[in-house]
Amino acid sequence: MSAEPFEVSASEAEIADLRERLRRTRWPEREPVDDWSQGVPLAYARELCRSWAEDYDFGFGKRLNVFPQYRDTIDGLGIHFVHVRSPEPEAFPLVLTHGWPGSVLEFLEILGPLTDPRAHGGDPADAFHVVAPSLPGYGWSDKPSTTGWGVTRIARAWDTLMVSLGYQRYGAQGGDWGSAASGALGEVAPERVAAVHLNLASVAAGVFDDPTPAELANLKAQKEFQRTGRGYSAIQATRPQTLGYGLTDSPAGQAAWIAEEFWAWTDNNGHPEDALSRQTILEEISVYWFTASATSSARLCWESFATFRDKVTAPSGLSIYPRDITRPSRREAAQRFTDLLWFEELPHGGHFAALEQPESLVEQIRGFFRLFR
Repeated sequence: MSAEPFEVSASEAEIADLRERLRRTRWPEREPVDDWSQGVPLAYARELCRSWAEDYDFGFGKRLNVFPQYRDTIDGLGIHFVHVRSPEPEAFPLVLTHGWPGSVLEFLEILGPLTDPRAHGGDPADAFHVVAPSLPGYGWSDKPSTTGWGVTRIARAWDTLMVSLGYQRYGAQGGDWGSAASGALGEVAPERVAAVHLNLASVAAGVFDDPTPAELANLKAQKEFQRTGRGYSAIQATRPQTLGYGLTDSPAGQAAWIAEEFWAWTDNNGHPEDALSRQTILEEISVYWFTASATSSARLCWESFATFRDKVTAPSGLSIYPRDITRPSRREAAQRFTDLLWFEELPHGGHFAALEQPESLVEQIRGFFRLFR
């Protein structure tokens, strides 16, 4: 393989088109409730879109282009990836994988501390060489034109990528789809994957006859998620193409579809901007809009939604954030992760750990992989 340097950009014509579409949005009526129980409130949707058109600086490309990026063809598909080599010669290779509705932008605050801890007040012995690919159908990777690009095939592609970059032994880390891909990496390349660290542990709850109060609370939360929070995945796992027509054509629709999860899955006090800045929210939405990847990203649910609970036999570490979608106990997690060597419950944070609690996540990653250097 021969990777080619790559930079992200959005043209003035694309930005002008977005602004015009936002100005011409045909809005629905206001919701008949006083909360988010029917979805994103009209007032917030309108304000978010106004800010996207009038205030946002469209600088996501400039901020990402600070880091070296490349594209290469793997298994017939063009894959975009960030590759930051550490200045420390003994740095440990690590592949970071994002999820939905995220992107490699999630990692902008942790790339520096992970690759150059000496420059960020840390121990240079904790340094990593970091590779952060965009999932197939996400961001600046190609959109698969055939079926079959599920989690296992992605894991094989990531292993091919790491070997092509000269990494014969490495670790894997991720949340959301990144947790599924990282777990699968340990299964498809056990001779090279030293260990996997995840900040989402999707496991079965309610499996013990003597549940603890924390396990009962987790079971209750999972049932509530099944009742009120699974609409997005039910649609993406069954009718991604139909969903994609509206989201690809309407920036307001795309913004609301993603903003809802930043409300539902972050550690906030009732509003997504308690946990994340509006700039951060708009940057993630912008990735999906400017790459027209609403449909292609949704198809990963169609391909692989059931893989979130596949067994993981690689040496594993879990960091459990209190407002994530699932928050298992250690013994619940051990039913899926058969070599669980690290399990920590953090005091703050949700599903988007790299965005919400970057310092905490960096310390978790450093601590776990010290076991394998």
